[in-house]
Amino acid sequence: MREVSSITFTYGKNNCGIIQSMENYKRLLFIINPNAGIKRRENRLSEIIIMFSDYGYETVICFTEKSGDGTELVKKHARDDISLIVCMGGDGTLNEVIEGCISIGWDKPIGYIPAGSTNDFASSLGLPEEPDEAAHRIMTGRGRRIDTGVFNGRGFVYTATTGLFSKTSYETPQAVKNLLGHFAYVMGGIKDLSEFVPMEMTIEADGVQYEGVYSLVSLCNTYSLGGMMNFEESSVDLSDGYFELLMIMKPDDILELDSIRRALVERDFSTGLVSMVKVKNVKIACKDMPDWSLDGEFEKGSRVNRFSVREGSVTIIC
Repeated sequence: MREVSSITFTYGKNNCGIIQSMENYKRLLFIINPNAGIKRRENRLSEIIIMFSDYGYETVICFTEKSGDGTELVKKHARDDISLIVCMGGDGTLNEVIEGCISIGWDKPIGYIPAGSTNDFASSLGLPEEPDEAAHRIMTGRGRRIDTGVFNGRGFVYTATTGLFSKTSYETPQAVKNLLGHFAYVMGGIKDLSEFVPMEMTIEADGVQYEGVYSLVSLCNTYSLGGMMNFEESSVDLSDGYFELLMIMKPDDILELDSIRRALVERDFSTGLVSMVKVKNVKIACKDMPDWSLDGEFEKGSRVNRFSVREGSVTIIC
């Protein structure tokens, strides 16, 4: 972790154009993943920090260097004098920051500047793609309570997925993601199609049991999954206390594979091969132990997996 104690502008203008002294400034913790995403060609940091200053914030900057740093930086720096936490990076960076906030009982807003290669959750929140526009949204937007999840005791923001395409998110090198974006995920997924192992599972979701051989199972709270699957906004509510359980059966032949593709394109989850239901608590028993992806990060598989929703556990400005 690299830390800059603070970037301070002795005087700045607030958004009304009035000069204010440092005594009137609030403090903002800005956690940045310098390696994430495809938007690093243009350095907008100075513009963003000046914008924060214009809106009355003294900015404390920290850079992540390795997995887990986002969580540790929150634990170390999110003291009572911090009014707002902003993170800049991919969905994995947001995951770490949110987990840090939940671990310390942080109940103030979080701002997110998406700079990853897919930014599924940022898209679901309707956040701008350009960093300076996303920073402006943080300064002018409103907080929204968002549900998050717990999978086998580990918190995550919007998706826990196993099966087709899931390992692509953590196996594709970051440099390749930065260069190719969504294309890297798609190409990795094609490789998965030729190698995937069917998953025999018994799934108990809020007292209802499902059993079969699956090619993908996902617990998600998002309008977009892996940059490849999109859901109707009317069918997903990020703040309703539920996640969506998506189950895709193993196709036995080309006709069934085409049926699955058509169901996903048409967002028809009422077929016998593709189904999606709202859930709060899920127990997934696996014959084998397939690995999972939590917000794009690796999670070791278990024979028995448990999921629950953390209702309204975090406030994100959007």
